[in-house]
Amino acid sequence: QLQLVESGGGLVQPGGSLRLSCAASGFTLDYYAIGWFRQAPGKEREGVSCISSSGRFTNYADSVKGRFTISRDNAKNTVYLQMNILKPEETAVYYCAAVQWSGVCSRFAGIYKFWGQGTQVTVSS
Repeated sequence: QLQLVESGGGLVQPGGSLRLSCAASGFTLDYYAIGWFRQAPGKEREGVSCISSSGRFTNYADSVKGRFTISRDNAKNTVYLQMNILKPEETAVYYCAAVQWSGVCSRFAGIYKFWGQGTQVTVSS
């Protein structure tokens, strides 16, 4: 069974950091581009970042550039999202998603085939 499982969410104060993990089971991530998305209550899902299957290409939403870093460890079948200087408005459920694709990655949710269940990130004092 193909499955993505996010972890690492939680409560953090404004300005704090979290590292999210996206672990795959039932398949290898080597040939998959991975995207991170978030959705806050009452808001549309937003593409936060993505990384190509090789790790060579990454892409970030303007709102997170310079603060978030996406990376992957194919040996561990896991992709990470390091989030620094978090803001209250970034409170949301964060999801990872995968699509079998070897080219440049995209933050467009419609192309992704496999999704995790999400992990809650709450930024509050």
